[in-house]
Amino acid sequence: MPSAHPYVAAVTDPEHVHLLADPPPPGAPAGQWWPPQVLLPAWLRANVDDFDLVHVHFGIESYRPSELEETVATLRALGRPLVYTVHDLENPQLVDQNDHHASVAVLAQGAAALIALTDTAAADVRVRTGRTPVVIAHPTLLGDAERPVGTAHEAVRIGVHLRDLRPNIDGVGTTATLVRAIADLRSQGARVEGVVRLNERVRDAEAAASIDLLARDADGVRVERGPRLDDDELATWLADLDACLLPYRHGTQSGWAELCHDLAVPVIGTRVGHMASQHPGDFHTFGVGDPISLARAIVHATDPAWSSPGTPRRAAEVARRREERTAERDAVRAAHLEVYRSVLVAEDAA
Repeated sequence: MPSAHPYVAAVTDPEHVHLLADPPPPGAPAGQWWPPQVLLPAWLRANVDDFDLVHVHFGIESYRPSELEETVATLRALGRPLVYTVHDLENPQLVDQNDHHASVAVLAQGAAALIALTDTAAADVRVRTGRTPVVIAHPTLLGDAERPVGTAHEAVRIGVHLRDLRPNIDGVGTTATLVRAIADLRSQGARVEGVVRLNERVRDAEAAASIDLLARDADGVRVERGPRLDDDELATWLADLDACLLPYRHGTQSGWAELCHDLAVPVIGTRVGHMASQHPGDFHTFGVGDPISLARAIVHATDPAWSSPGTPRRAAEVARRREERTAERDAVRAAHLEVYRSVLVAEDAA
């Protein structure tokens, strides 16, 4: 759970695994899965005959650690194993991580199997919880439709999407660093530009105002404000970039890094969490507040022959990765199926 999340659909073998629909929370709008009802002991007891195991991915911040202890105890009493993919060692939606760390520990200790997305994340989980996860890579979330390859343009374009300025996004610090790095590169004759995008509705209006001020008179940097992009619009926006700048102050993995990999868009980011381990060859690091490191990362990230949007080489790289990632998705689904079978066999033997 949640079954409606695109990641969950991507890792699920549709021929061998049946996903129950997300139970609607009382009074929630259609399509809203949080707070996840599957984690409620009452729901588990009432629906025990309808499921073989529970696989938790997202949404644990909806409940206190003590409530998740009840979830684990209920599953144990019902004889239904728990599988937990540790996506978020640090929760991107929160500032104070104490309760989240406690919740991760509760689920990690109560799970019949743990999954991590990279070797470095698995090592981190092992240190924090004493449990060793199975490592299964993050699959592509793109379907079989044609993937955009961008439109050619003269200047090297570096884009950063700050979305709604959720707690783990350092919009002001990232924008300030980008403005100075772009100015330095342009002063040396580089044809480079920066694009900072925000949603129309943001969580921190004061930060959004500061970002506008930083870019207002900046040489070569502009701010875009607009409605939240849907999946296709986001892919098109990213495909027009020579490199994508990630603005995270904390986090674990990044779905954006995966999407950029699919679209052959190099990534520039800070060394937070385990994002650099997802696709190391495409990841270039910088430090917030250090424009020299960002300027250097921009030069390195845009050096590959395939990095320019709208070119035949970019198109060829996107096609190559599409074939590679489709095969990987099949392997990811098979690996999840093996985890499910092993915990069910172990539960039967207990």
